[in-house]
Amino acid sequence: MRNAEFDRQAVLRAAMRAFLVKGYAKTSMADLTKATGLHPGSIYCAFENKKGLLIAAIGQYHDDRSAQFQQLFANNNNPLHNLKAYLDGIVQECLSCDATQACLLTKALSEVGEQDEDIHQLIHRNLHAWQQGIEQVLNMAKSQRLIPADTNSQVQAQFLMMGIYGLRTFGHTEPNAAVLQPLADKLFSSLLN
Repeated sequence: MRNAEFDRQAVLRAAMRAFLVKGYAKTSMADLTKATGLHPGSIYCAFENKKGLLIAAIGQYHDDRSAQFQQLFANNNNPLHNLKAYLDGIVQECLSCDATQACLLTKALSEVGEQDEDIHQLIHRNLHAWQQGIEQVLNMAKSQRLIPADTNSQVQAQFLMMGIYGLRTFGHTEPNAAVLQPLADKLFSSLLN
């Protein structure tokens, strides 16, 4: 059997959008074939099954979000200004009310992570890598004396991640800039104390 040729990143991003819109359980193979443009046999050949496609989509999501995060912090601007821009970007994603702007990691964790150890571990590794990225930014801010030297970067990164999860969740019920932006601003200002 020959392998089907396709743009893997494009297929994974299309699958990612399908999973974000309908959730894992409600996304059928028909939805995935329509979204990706692949025949069911090609999906099974390349990814084994729907779970394999979700795992690959989570990997692509991590790669895309990591590149976006690194690009935002690649400039030589003040790391706190970049972190503020990052939080503001999350607010804009929440305000879009676009299901494809949600976090695939948290959506998959809440839907299937507790029932599937492979997916749980993959999401855990991805979230830990995200936390480490935030810790690096905070350590940079400490070295530039932008935040107190005694700031525990690990705890502060965990606090920020908790706040971002909350902001995204709250954004589903209150997609209002007058509500979400002050919350993001308060989250950011917690760094400065």
